[in-house]
Amino acid sequence: MSDLHYYNPAWIEKIGKTIKTDICIYGATSAGIIAAIRARLLGKDVALLHPGKFIGGLTTGGLGLTDYGRKHVIGGLAREFYRLVGQHYKKEEEFHFEPRVASQVYQQMLHEAGQDVILCQYLKDVETSAGKITAITTLSDLRVEAKVFIDATYEGDLMAKAGVSYTTGREGNDVYGETLNGVQVLNKHQFSHPVDPYVKKGDPSSGLLPFVDAEDRTQQIGKGDHRIQAYCFRMCMTDDPTLIIPWEKPEQFNPLLYVLAERWFQGDKDEYNEQLPTPDSVVPRKFDVMPNRTPQGFRKTDTNNHGPISSDFIGANYGWPEGSYEQREKIFQAHVNYQKGYYWYMANAAEIPERYRRAYSTWGLSKDEFVETGHWPHTLYVREARRMVSDYVITEHDCRGTRRAEDSIGMGSYGMDSHNCSRFVKNGRVLNDGDVQVHGFPPYGISYRSIIPRGGECQNLLVPVCLSASHIAYGSARMEPVFMVLGESAAYAACMCVDNNYAVQQVPYARLREELLVAQQVLEVP
Repeated sequence: MSDLHYYNPAWIEKIGKTIKTDICIYGATSAGIIAAIRARLLGKDVALLHPGKFIGGLTTGGLGLTDYGRKHVIGGLAREFYRLVGQHYKKEEEFHFEPRVASQVYQQMLHEAGQDVILCQYLKDVETSAGKITAITTLSDLRVEAKVFIDATYEGDLMAKAGVSYTTGREGNDVYGETLNGVQVLNKHQFSHPVDPYVKKGDPSSGLLPFVDAEDRTQQIGKGDHRIQAYCFRMCMTDDPTLIIPWEKPEQFNPLLYVLAERWFQGDKDEYNEQLPTPDSVVPRKFDVMPNRTPQGFRKTDTNNHGPISSDFIGANYGWPEGSYEQREKIFQAHVNYQKGYYWYMANAAEIPERYRRAYSTWGLSKDEFVETGHWPHTLYVREARRMVSDYVITEHDCRGTRRAEDSIGMGSYGMDSHNCSRFVKNGRVLNDGDVQVHGFPPYGISYRSIIPRGGECQNLLVPVCLSASHIAYGSARMEPVFMVLGESAAYAACMCVDNNYAVQQVPYARLREELLVAQQVLEVP
């Protein structure tokens, strides 16, 4: 039976006890796991709590095609993870992998470090005194007292409850002197031919289709707003007949959600190549093949959003960053229903051209992945939620190399990448807003100050995931290997704070740098 939830009250069993520890890490994402392992290896007691049943975040949740940018700037325990994955596939290292393999490697690393994970711990209260967090309490009445805390969640819930400054949405370009922030209407993943936005084609009086706004955003380029880039599930699909589970129509199916897809694919001439009449040639192009191809040539994928309308549920996630657990569960289930419905519709609806139906029918869920959740990924791709605002905000200038952080604790190397944030109408046709993909810049250092609160705020909290970055710069930094690297660097800083009674803002960078270099972290390139 599927247990596919973000939050389920049935998971919460009353614990009613207090744990006293050196370091408390909230969130067993890739950053949280790596931070916990490093802190344990440095001899510290660590409580690793996770708000959910499944650890590893997107690394175990379907994102098998690692967005690494430049491999040579990935060091430390992050690189060790990819080496261990490589061992499974009889390679020196591997950055593309099946979800179950990533899960096995993380379980192995945690076991060897002697680190447990306390699952289904949803944050309820944060106690503070004299500018420090003294304890946190979860909905299960577990109370954890610690000297240092690390918020490794994708949402930054601990950071927010601790009173640390943060933001959501897109800044305007004028805030940090950027060019790619705010509203952006560009030609990537865009409707390249006109698609009608109305419920009844050609009839504005029938109203707009769901999640299509009437406001013309082309008049707002570069302006900030509350919108964030779309979420989806990264799908591990297979075409192996011994593993494939055909697409099923969800119980809560809203056909209006797929009218844009129907109209787009009926008019599409861009993706279809008559010279390559294979399923891959007509399916939108992000069916990336993972290792472990069978002798017969059958495959598994990491399937991502692609094109003007696909698996991204554009406009449906605005309430996630600040939402309650109950609200997030509703958003989570809405994304499940939308994406299940999208694949079923593409494979079965008579309104979809036959070549696309045939291609989508080639694929399905894999019987040997995500067994506990009905073979559907357990983790929603929260590409962006809260972002801390600290004394150092990573911006487009860092990504382009026109500014250099003097206190690097790791490197970003992926391009500035934002998925679409909204849909709107202009001159009777639908357009997407928000997709930015600008690449080609060298790796850049990520400042230690970007993972700690600004001076005068919380003195014993590190935030390696919801780090201090503008919307467009976060689109570069938000990659799983970077989160691993920053998690490990956060652990080193946390241990120094425990040993020396430092505030996180007092950690001497020169000494931290020495520790990170010994751990083979990459802090700069020639």
